[in-house]
Amino acid sequence: MTAQSGELTLEIKRVLPAAPSVVFRAFSVPDELAKWWGPEGFAVPSLEFNPRVGDTYRIEMQPPEGDAFYLTGEFNEVDPPAQLAYTFVWEDPDPDDVENLVELSFRDRGKSTEVVITQRFFKTEARRELHRNGWADSFDKLEQFILQA
Repeated sequence: MTAQSGELTLEIKRVLPAAPSVVFRAFSVPDELAKWWGPEGFAVPSLEFNPRVGDTYRIEMQPPEGDAFYLTGEFNEVDPPAQLAYTFVWEDPDPDDVENLVELSFRDRGKSTEVVITQRFFKTEARRELHRNGWADSFDKLEQFILQA
């Protein structure tokens, strides 16, 4: 995938109260990911998720109301506990959606981990904001998951 002029990028940094190995595990172990993934009120009824370079994944997301939907992609980089990168596309995408590349880095900050997410490319500001809000909710849920572990 190559960048085109005018495409938007999303970058988010969040510090979580756990070691990089714990945070990376929450992003890479299916049973853990299913407990916190998605915006507030969403559930993950099923997922096919085994992070290995070249493997694909599929996550079912169930909103509080309405039909479930799916996101899919392929793993491009898996380097525990430092890096994880994958493509991201909705099945039956909105016309304003394009395949994204999500790159995560997990930086050791002593008793915490700084997670940096770079997600590119978005066709519209509205789609980028939708993802920004989804990640914000997901990080809140992830922090609670880590604190309860």
